Amino acid sequence: MQVAPDSVFSWPTRVYWEDTDAGGVVYHAQYLAFLERARSEWLRARGQGQEWLRREHDLVFAVRAMRIDFRLPARLDDALEVTVALLQCRRASLTLAQTVRREGALLLEAQVRVAALGAGDFRPRAIPAPLYQALKSLETTDPRQDTDGA
Repeated sequence: MQVAPDSVFSWPTRVYWEDTDAGGVVYHAQYLAFLERARSEWLRARGQGQEWLRREHDLVFAVRAMRIDFRLPARLDDALEVTVALLQCRRASLTLAQTVRREGALLLEAQVRVAALGAGDFRPRAIPAPLYQALKSLETTDPRQDTDGA
């Protein structure tokens, strides 16, 4: 199944010294930061930045589960593209497919499940109806994200 171009969000980043180990290879835990930043920018690009969600809806998203497949290493100074595609929007959680690529080469694939929580009490809660509908319309079933993104 082909993914609609607007269903995949792409965020560019670069590998800096602080992201690498002594050999100039990206430290494995740093990929989590790349993925998190791309998810934050994905929300912001849709007018629902995390601070806005907290302030207007008392809502935050927190990672509940993550599966990561490391394919190839990223290195110092590499220009990377980190993608986000929404696979499933449920009443109180999202499942997202993410990739990290360098010049089209797949370096990492991840599937991330985030839970919707109350910002004040960190208890699970439903995603507000207008936001739920907006997110639901972005669902795709193809986790490969073979498009260039939006």
